[in-house]
Amino acid sequence: MEIEKTATGGAFMDKTLYSRPLSLRAIQMTDPFWKEEMELVRREVLPYQWAALNDAVEGAAPSFCMHNFKTAGKLNRMKREQGAAFNEPAYTFRGFESLPEDPEHPGDEFYGFVFQDSDFSKWIEAVGYSLTQHPDPALEKIADGAIDIVCAAQQDDGYLDTYYIINGKDKIFSNLKDHHELYCFGHLAEGAVAYFEATGKDKLLKAAERFADYIAAYFGTDEGKCKGYPGHEIAEMALVRLYEVTGKPEYLELSRYFVDERGKRPYYFDREHPEEVKKGHEDELRYSYHQAHLPVRSQDEAVGHAVRAVYLYSGMADVARLTGDETLYEACRKLWDSITREKMYITGGIGSTHIGEAFSFPYDLPNDTAYAETCASIGLVFFARRMLEIRPDARYANVMERALYNGILSGMALDGKSFFYVNPLEVLPEACHKDERKSHVKSVRQKWFGCACCPPNLARLISSIGSYAYTENEDTLFIHLYMGGTLEKRVAGKKADICIDSGMPWNGDVKIRVRAEDTGLVLALRLPDWCSHYELEGAEGAIKEEKDGYLHLKKDWEEEETLTLHFPMEARLMAADERVREDIGKAALMRGPLVYCLEEADNGKELALLSVNTDMDEMIRETDICGVRMMAIEANGYRIKKAESEEKAVEKALYRRYQKPEKIPVRLHFIPYYAWANRGENEMQIWTAVQE
Repeated sequence: MEIEKTATGGAFMDKTLYSRPLSLRAIQMTDPFWKEEMELVRREVLPYQWAALNDAVEGAAPSFCMHNFKTAGKLNRMKREQGAAFNEPAYTFRGFESLPEDPEHPGDEFYGFVFQDSDFSKWIEAVGYSLTQHPDPALEKIADGAIDIVCAAQQDDGYLDTYYIINGKDKIFSNLKDHHELYCFGHLAEGAVAYFEATGKDKLLKAAERFADYIAAYFGTDEGKCKGYPGHEIAEMALVRLYEVTGKPEYLELSRYFVDERGKRPYYFDREHPEEVKKGHEDELRYSYHQAHLPVRSQDEAVGHAVRAVYLYSGMADVARLTGDETLYEACRKLWDSITREKMYITGGIGSTHIGEAFSFPYDLPNDTAYAETCASIGLVFFARRMLEIRPDARYANVMERALYNGILSGMALDGKSFFYVNPLEVLPEACHKDERKSHVKSVRQKWFGCACCPPNLARLISSIGSYAYTENEDTLFIHLYMGGTLEKRVAGKKADICIDSGMPWNGDVKIRVRAEDTGLVLALRLPDWCSHYELEGAEGAIKEEKDGYLHLKKDWEEEETLTLHFPMEARLMAADERVREDIGKAALMRGPLVYCLEEADNGKELALLSVNTDMDEMIRETDICGVRMMAIEANGYRIKKAESEEKAVEKALYRRYQKPEKIPVRLHFIPYYAWANRGENEMQIWTAVQE
């Protein structure tokens, strides 16, 4: 089917191309790589994070998350017991983050960041996804108890945000720009849906619906309603999930309202806080940090806080798909291009500056001050999957794969018990400790964060990885990521069973066994951008078509058939666009979907003195890092020989006349980027000078 083109060259939406993620209950992940990651989350990460949420991890930053829910629940009990005699707390401003004077004995007050509730919601979402793959009665019991604590805090009118319940409800929704009530709701809704779909238990889902109903009655275009929208986005895509599980159209309408209202003039945030408007700047394009500087359909450059941005764009894509809004879809396409063509690190990291955790300007991608928040890469994966749901184009899946294996996995230690908030591409430990410009960069992972958005976000993504690997429409199974698993698909009322075995990311061999007799099943197999060709065996007699980076196979399947794919997985040196100033004359090493790096533990100090030979003569070898097996790469390179400064005083000068440096041949040892910083504090770099 030929797709019409818009005047700007973009494609109209074609609903015949739509797909949706398979239910996680229809998938069992068997992939050696990702199954182990999922089990790590179940065995180690979720119990560890539950302890952190309860402030029970020694040496970790306090959370106060469950403390706040318990305190809010206590107020609720007092209110019911005292009736009319109960005095509601009058609002007391406690700042964006508040900590007790005595951490060992906190009182009945709200502590932590204003969005602290969301840490529980992401954790319960991860638990739900995990339970679909591995029933765990002990974990489920803990989760049920946690849900009881959270639901006990909900107000009779449905409102559920502990910051205002404890500090005073008379100021609810009075600071949408900064105080994250709608953000906390969004995560609550997503967690509630995940837990309901996994267990069938709807207690948290009903709580989320009641809060959503409260919000829907408060916001909108009707007379007397608030014309505001979230300062930190996520409610947009969360409401869509709530709509899809409940069928209540008001949730989709509320999501569309938040999308449509954003960025309109006069700015809502100005009306909310007129005292913050600087005289003479009333008409300036402000609020780019919140992606509220322009109506979303007029935005064509990714700007502002990176996590907020990709959460918004994900919600925009959801609304575009469900409403058929082509102008909204076109805006998503432009924003995707802005990110991936101008503002994305080779690791799939986004948000280059620590100032505002934000995008800066095109091609500004410094390595040693990179922010590249773990949550931002996770949000980019959300955005990619939603664009794939509208149109199966491999450019979305390619980026999704890159972010998953590199910019996201790097956010967690191999043992699952420490985390990176920031994911730099070059680290000199001394600079982290002594240069304030790089104080956000850490050379070792941390046990927890006061602002702990990333660890539970990681857990929920890894636990739901199957919903990113595969999507489906009426007759087609799209395999976006080659991860081993068994899955079921219905075609015209008949069941098709598919079993996938994959060697990725270590080798490019994929075997697919199909039991789909008389179903008319179509397989759409992504052709990765990291290989120049592929080999296919099997699927005899199939109608083959390559389209948008996918190989479509349509045939009358036999009772059981096997097909194999081989994607050559060569080590390759990658160059950056010449406008990325920091990477001129340098290369990054990739193999398959993995980005590799040099680490001091393998190559000694002063990594900046190293260069890689274009004639690498590489050797792929198995290695062990902290008990985890993986593939490393050895390659030819050089180390600059430093001037011998002991002989003459003049040679000790900081600067001297240029002489061509002497270079000593060495073998360089590269490891997967996600595995760095697991062997103590040491240097690391991805981009390395090139020797022709």
